[in-house]
Amino acid sequence: MKFILFAACFLVIRISFAQAQKEIAEEKYRTEITKISGNSAIKAAFAEIDRLNPQTIGELITLTEIPAPPFMESVRGIKYKQMLEDVGGVKVWIDSIGNVLALRKGKVGNRLVAIDGHLDTVFPEGTDVTVKQRGDTLFAPGIGDNTRGLMVVLTVLRAMEKVQIQTNDDILFVATVGEEGNGDLRGVKYLFENSEVKIDSWISIDSDGTGGISNQGTGSIRYKVTVLGPGGHSWGDFGLVNPHHALGKMIHYFSDNAAQFSAVAKTKTSFNVGKIGGGTSVNSIPFESWMEVDMRSEDDESLKKMDSIFNASMQKGLEEYNSNRKTSPALTVKIDQIGFRPSGVTSTETSLVQRSMASIKSFGIKPTLFIMSGNANWPISKGIPAVTLGWGGKSDKAHSLDEWWLDDKGTDAIKLALLTLISEAGFIK
Repeated sequence: MKFILFAACFLVIRISFAQAQKEIAEEKYRTEITKISGNSAIKAAFAEIDRLNPQTIGELITLTEIPAPPFMESVRGIKYKQMLEDVGGVKVWIDSIGNVLALRKGKVGNRLVAIDGHLDTVFPEGTDVTVKQRGDTLFAPGIGDNTRGLMVVLTVLRAMEKVQIQTNDDILFVATVGEEGNGDLRGVKYLFENSEVKIDSWISIDSDGTGGISNQGTGSIRYKVTVLGPGGHSWGDFGLVNPHHALGKMIHYFSDNAAQFSAVAKTKTSFNVGKIGGGTSVNSIPFESWMEVDMRSEDDESLKKMDSIFNASMQKGLEEYNSNRKTSPALTVKIDQIGFRPSGVTSTETSLVQRSMASIKSFGIKPTLFIMSGNANWPISKGIPAVTLGWGGKSDKAHSLDEWWLDDKGTDAIKLALLTLISEAGFIK
């Protein structure tokens, strides 16, 4: 009994010590942010952000009205490069994949901290992206996600240059390509896999509102499945193998098996057949049938299980369909992975998350941690601290034609991004 009591007391002591250490760490960063935000240069930067607000909103409209579907971001990228160059004080370039980059040198430059917004929107070529104003609200596809994020990044740089804020570390201001849809994070993947820049800390501006911090990435795998056959006439070639019919059977097995697993998975795990196509006319047996599939989970283990269910269901459905054919040749299937985003977490104890929370608290806002899928997934998966912060104001209907944004204390998010960035990069003056 004495041993049990001793062990229990020891456990309580350990827990209490750990909690005390955590509280000390949190207090350390709150003190740091309070000191920085009270600096005259930071106050001047905040005033500059407020002064710039009409220009920031005007250029938000300008950028929104430049279409930027995935793989077609170049025109918007060139305009954004010009905006960065007009600020001065930074080296600006477009890399070989299309990312727009601006490097602001620090005093020491031993580390590189990046702040990012993505250039692309989900909307296809030909979408009307004209901004319409009703009252004090702006309506247009992409006005929030993520054109507003780009303007936060740009305005932070403008404020820093105006008052000549100095940091120890270098800062990379980034506008990435290919964050949305089949872009498959190609911009941020290139930066970490193929670029000469070596990033030590990453901040994305890519969520609505103010006060949220995403420190965990939702993992996803995406496929395009194409079932192929000879094709023919619906009457004259009746009995010929039909890719649409086979794909329907494959979807049936996948949907049933995936739903059963999703119900018992240890974390939220989803699946979706988002696009289907193929065929030439109602009276033709199609020569191909295709679909695009998205699977997501908050942990890699569940995502891998869903992936195995998908592949097994595709094989089972196709084999069963082919086994019932008469004399026609068998259908074949082509499965292409068109997207992969790993899951992962940046610990709440890292300096980046602590500074993000302390910055938000300094504005009297309660920070909230959440999970999302975006550019930050990639550095997180590499063990590099990364978070996603909000673009400010109020907004809704992202990824829809009715997307809107309202400037409700919108400059607060820009100030929070600046505070988090310069504290992470080592504020000097």
